[in-house]
Amino acid sequence: MALTASPADQRLLLDVQAHDTALQQLAHRERSLPERAQVETLKAEADVMRAFVVQRRGELEDARLELQRVESDVQLVEARIARDGERLQSSSSVKDIAGLEHEVASLRARLGDLEEIELGVMETVETLESELRSAQSALDAHLEQLAAAEAARDSALAAIAEEVAAARAARAEVAGRVPADLLALYEKQRERYGVGASHLRARISSASGVELTGSDLAAVRAAAPDAVILCPDSSAILIRTDESGL
Repeated sequence: MALTASPADQRLLLDVQAHDTALQQLAHRERSLPERAQVETLKAEADVMRAFVVQRRGELEDARLELQRVESDVQLVEARIARDGERLQSSSSVKDIAGLEHEVASLRARLGDLEEIELGVMETVETLESELRSAQSALDAHLEQLAAAEAARDSALAAIAEEVAAARAARAEVAGRVPADLLALYEKQRERYGVGASHLRARISSASGVELTGSDLAAVRAAAPDAVILCPDSSAILIRTDESGL
């Protein structure tokens, strides 16, 4: 048996469809928020900056360990030079003195090399410390920018959520006045085709944007006012009003 519903009940579907369209638009707005895209961009940049900070921190730790090793070698050589110096002062053997003087000369040469290495490592440590401070400062500033962007995104999402809640409440109120069988058909067609109700205005279906053909118009004109009919192009429930041009 063909479904029937009063013209007034059928016209309620236009309001339901309007709310569903609004909800679809809100969902699209939520997905395509520029604030959301900005947050994702800033997060990606923050990840790169964090990686750079971690890298510089690791390099600095390695350089500091190297400096400690060189400083330890310097102390050992200096201690040996001091020890040999004391032995020179107390030795009376020409052979021992010659050996000690040769060793001290070698140690002083080694000490010079170590001090040069030490100076280079110290410069590396200072450079890395400066780069790390700059990188950390830049990261901190970027994270503040990210936090502000996240706050703006959350505010925009909250505003959309309020609109969604209002639209859902309004839809529920209207849908509650639509006969159950008519609403079930509307939901079925909307799920299958994307649109559940189409307003026939000036012989044009709002869902498809196409003017009905002569034969389709004739079939619509012949249908009883309470007959529930489908748009031949969109398969949505075709709603007839005084604007339909019939």
